[in-house]
This record gives sequence, C-alpha cells and structure tokens, in this order.
Amino acid sequence: MQAETAAERLLKESPTQVDTAIVIDFGSQTAQVIVRRVREANVYCELVPYDADATVLDRLKPKGIILSGGPESVYAEGAPQLPDWVIGSGLPILGICYGMQALAHALGGRVAPSDHREFGPARVQRVAEHALFRDLPAEFDVWMSHGDRIEQVPDGWEPLAVSPASPMAAMGVATRVGVQFHPEVAHTPLGRMMIRNFLFDICGCTGNWTSGSFIDATIADIRHRVGDDRVLLALSGGVDSSVAAALIHRAIGDRLTPVFVNNGLLREGEAEMVQEVFGRHFGMNLVYVDATDRFLGRLRGVTDPEEKRKTIGDEFIRVFERAAVEQSGTKPFRFLAQGTLYPDVIESATPDNKAAHKIKTHHNVGGLPEDLAFDLIEP
Repeated sequence: MQAETAAERLLKESPTQVDTAIVIDFGSQTAQVIVRRVREANVYCELVPYDADATVLDRLKPKGIILSGGPESVYAEGAPQLPDWVIGSGLPILGICYGMQALAHALGGRVAPSDHREFGPARVQRVAEHALFRDLPAEFDVWMSHGDRIEQVPDGWEPLAVSPASPMAAMGVATRVGVQFHPEVAHTPLGRMMIRNFLFDICGCTGNWTSGSFIDATIADIRHRVGDDRVLLALSGGVDSSVAAALIHRAIGDRLTPVFVNNGLLREGEAEMVQEVFGRHFGMNLVYVDATDRFLGRLRGVTDPEEKRKTIGDEFIRVFERAAVEQSGTKPFRFLAQGTLYPDVIESATPDNKAAHKIKTHHNVGGLPEDLAFDLIEP
C-alpha cells in the first residue's frame, strides 16, 4: 500500500474540502508548469504518471483532470495511452497538446502526422463557444509545439478553434475539452485565464487552497516520517536545498545536520556566505567540508558532461557518508535530505517517469549511487 503523503493528510484532515486537480504526465517538459499554474489559482494540484491507477481518485479526490503534453506520437507502438479510468471518472478533462491527441485517440478520433508542424508562436481563431474561452477575444496568440494533428474529432465533439496549420487547434464537448497549444507557458498570454476558466467555470473549484497550508502539512509529514531519527542534509546554499533545510529544521530542530561541501567549483566568497547565513544567522548545526582536492581529482580527464554530473553526484555521496560517520556520535543518521524539484526529476527522466525524454542528469537525481547508505527525504 502506498504511504499517505503530507498532501493527502492535509486533504483528509481539512475542515473543508480542499479543491484539488491532478495533472497526468505524458512526459512533457512543462508538466510541472501546469501544476504551478493550477496552484497559483489556489487549487491544490499534483503531478501523477500516465500509468497511475484509479486509486489516485480516492486518494486525492480531484475535481478535474488535466492531461499534459508529451514527446511521443499517440498512434505509435508503445506510446503512452490515456488510462480507461480517466474517461470513466466522469470528471472534467482538459487535454493539452499530446493530452488532447491522447483524448481524441481514446475516444475514437483520428490522429495523424501533420503536413505542417508547428513549433513556436501561432494565432488561433475561435469557431465555437465553450466555457474554456470565456472572456477571451475571437482571436488570440498561443504557443504551439507539435508534429501531429487531429484529423477527425470523436463522435459528439466539435471543433472549437483553428490556426493556419491546425484545423483542430481546440475541440470540446460539455465539460471536456482539448487544446493543441500550451496554455501553461508564458508565450500564450491568455493561457492562465483559460486554465482558471477550466478550474472555476468547468470544474467548479472555489480556490480555497494556499501554499501556507501545504507548508504546515509538509512539516508535519517530515516529523511523521523522521520520527526520532536524525537527518543529514546536502546543503549547496541554492534555493532548492535551502528551502529543504528550512522546512526540515522547523520540523525536527537540531536533529538536522546540514553539510556544506566545497567542491572547488564555487563562486568567490560563496563558502563564507553559506556558513554565515546557515550557521550563524539561522543557528543550524552546519558542518563545512573542504573537499576541493577530492572533486578536482575525480574530475581530472573527464570531458563528457553526463559523466561529470554522475561523478559529482557519486563523490558528494561519499563525502556525506564520511561526514555522517564523523558526526554520528552515539546515534547514526538514517536519512539524507536534498532539495529536488519537479524539473530535476523530469529532465533526468527517472524510471518513475517512463514517458519523459532525458535532457540531462541532475547529480541529485541521476547521479546517486545504487549502494546509497541512507533513506532519501526530499520535501
């Protein structure tokens, strides 16, 4: 059974039902941007893989489902397909790019290679009314990124918008709609309005979630998971690990030991700044390790960027393992904490995200050794 997350506890224990939507990830590099846009509208949102099962509906109780874009062709062998439970849920659906094509394909429409691929800005013209386009002009600018197109909509659906290269730039029926463009990106100026229209006018959300409540739930989740154990944190001084450090420190106090490693690749004065901020200002039990010679020695002669990232990740872990032994005292560390974002996981195309195409490995995702001596915690 899957462990209950902080978000699920928040949704269950809230005195009022928290509005929730889910984004089904078909491998889009902007899937996490969709999640962010939904959360900006004060609707809680989580990214789930395309092969997730229907239990996600019971766990998160979403009011709507958004289907992300993706790099594949839906008609190709082995391409990610829309789960049956999405259609069977009866919930409102917004399909974006590949998500619209997957929706059409699942419902009996026809998707085929486009004679004119669209990558970049385009002008879309509305040809029918739909709640998704409430208060939008008859024509508007969007961002396209696709090589396939819908040639025939499913039975009962109708075209909603066209562009010079897309005779089906949008399609819809009642509370289910698809767009060939990307409303989540900044290059679609009215995209946020469309997402809000979907959430509030189509899904019936009220916008009753805040990031502050999520912070409280995350701190409670850390306390629940860590218990009486100790946590070693990989601190770089950047935003990701700094936020992780702040959350974990608020949760367990001095049982957190941040380790800041000087790998010889830092900016001038950066090591001193990190020690000042986290050691003296925030009062954390910061451990500083100067491992310049170790890192530069391991990297000598390595020219391939992927190999460099994995080498850095491996060496970081070895340094942390040594620091853990030196700092453990009578009670060893059980957890290694690090700041990991949605983009890190998606760009690294980990096994949990089968549909994504790898861009690059992040040393805190794809560079971790298999014989890791810690349990990972990534708030």
